Amino acid sequence: MRILRTQSILSFFILSSFSGFKAYSQPSKINIVQDPKFEMLLNEKRKINSSITVNDRYKVQIFYGTNEEAKKNLSQFKKEFRNLDGTIIYSNPSYKVWVGTFKTRIEAEKNYKEILKKYPTALLIRPNK
Repeated sequence: MRILRTQSILSFFILSSFSGFKAYSQPSKINIVQDPKFEMLLNEKRKINSSITVNDRYKVQIFYGTNEEAKKNLSQFKKEFRNLDGTIIYSNPSYKVWVGTFKTRIEAEKNYKEILKKYPTALLIRPNK
């Protein structure tokens, strides 16, 4: 009986001491201050991302092999064809070097003929990712 009474008295004091404190919380309105350059960069990134589509574009694959050789081929390609972009794609277990992003097959074939002179193993592809 005595233990029950001391527990109830102790719990009463604990609860009353916590109820006496004023509760502080976060303000309901949040004001975010951001650099305007950030918004400009974000809009540019959105434009770039919207223009990058893999499924409906043609590319030319100029190399298939190891990572080191792919890097060498890509750097050599960029020196020879400054107006075309290129990238290295990893396809287990090898690396591929894809160059160009052509909207139409005719445009891709024109560039493919020029690339074929320097890279005789080049392939005209339409990647499906």
